[in-house]
Amino acid sequence: MASECEGKSSWPELVGAQGEVAAETIKRENTCITIVDILLEGTIVTGDYISTRVRVWVDKNGIVVRVPIIG
Repeated sequence: MASECEGKSSWPELVGAQGEVAAETIKRENTCITIVDILLEGTIVTGDYISTRVRVWVDKNGIVVRVPIIG
């Protein structure tokens, strides 16, 4: 599905970073993003697509474990 939000749409370089740092980086690098959810790996979420949202998946130590992408 194509993103309606122009600009950067994925952040592979943030894998291994702290979740809070990743969230701030995402907001700074793409001003279309209005929702950045930091979620513990394994959390159940809805399957809806929101072009202005990025989910940041972290482990129990708050470290990003998946590439954050728009959706």
